Amino acid sequence: MEKDKILCFDAHLDISMNAMEWNRDQRWTVEEIRESEKGMTDKPDRGKNTVSFPALREGKVGLVVATQISRVVKPESPIPGWYSQEQAWAQTQGQLQWYRTMEEAGEMKQIVDSQTLTESLALWKNPDEKAPICYLLSLEGADSIISMNHLERAYKYGLRAIGPAHYGPGVYANGTDSSGRLNPKGVELLKTMEQLDMILDVTHLNDDAFWHALDIYKGSIWASHNNCRHFVDHNRQFSDDMIRELVNREAVVGVALDAWMMVPDWIRGVSTPKGRNVSLEIMVDNIDHICQLAGDSLHVGVGSDLDGAFGNEQCPYDLDTIADIQKLPGLLKKRGFSDEDVQNVMHGNFVRFLQEYFK
Repeated sequence: MEKDKILCFDAHLDISMNAMEWNRDQRWTVEEIRESEKGMTDKPDRGKNTVSFPALREGKVGLVVATQISRVVKPESPIPGWYSQEQAWAQTQGQLQWYRTMEEAGEMKQIVDSQTLTESLALWKNPDEKAPICYLLSLEGADSIISMNHLERAYKYGLRAIGPAHYGPGVYANGTDSSGRLNPKGVELLKTMEQLDMILDVTHLNDDAFWHALDIYKGSIWASHNNCRHFVDHNRQFSDDMIRELVNREAVVGVALDAWMMVPDWIRGVSTPKGRNVSLEIMVDNIDHICQLAGDSLHVGVGSDLDGAFGNEQCPYDLDTIADIQKLPGLLKKRGFSDEDVQNVMHGNFVRFLQEYFK
């Protein structure tokens, strides 16, 4: 592995979803996965993936926040999901077992406390071609948590962060493209999370739920994959006031690479990255905007969301695989970011966050 590459901490990757629902063997190269999907049309990103273990290692993306994800929906919902919490819970347990199997194979290592974080950083100080991808387990959307007893069980198997909502109405909270504060179940969820000392991921919370959550949650808070409403005026993004409040709470915001979050009026399946000039420069625009609002480089990082149900048809055209995240340091330096600022963005801020969290 090239020594001039900077360690990257990616705060949001749906790795198990790709393995279990897309049937992608993450041990293959990106090219091998693309080749295996030629002619497939069941999902819009077939043959266009950007993530695999070899690509993560090539890009020195050694520490990640890896998700479990499973929504509960009504039969008429346009959003895919499961019809019961029990089905959703079982889906997340399958994803968990995939992570466990990858750990047994030496491909991954779970971060659950200060010791495992320290061990992971040591592994990636001078990594070899077989270094395990070190992951902190997060749940994107809390619908699958059947009861607070299940939440406690999840904490015991290593779940450390939860985003209460995803898209639309949820069991505990309403997310993107919806409105309304946390419901009573959501308040109970946050109370139990706080007692367990978990990280609240405010990504995907609608504005009402975002402010309600920040008002009642006194524990650790981050936003794993969010961009700025300043550039794309949509409820999926954070307003400047929301970003300022996250800075006040010592949060870190991971900037995402989904094209519809990077330019306004993106039309899935019609717009193209080159046609809309979607490049990594737009990622830097978002990073810089958060830094300007914060007055420093201490509250922003990478939360790529690559292969989050989209592929290279809907991400920056100058990124072929996640290994191209190594272009980011050069782009930041061209904007006047110092070496220390670059280290902060690439991994330092999320690592420091976890070091404080695990104290």
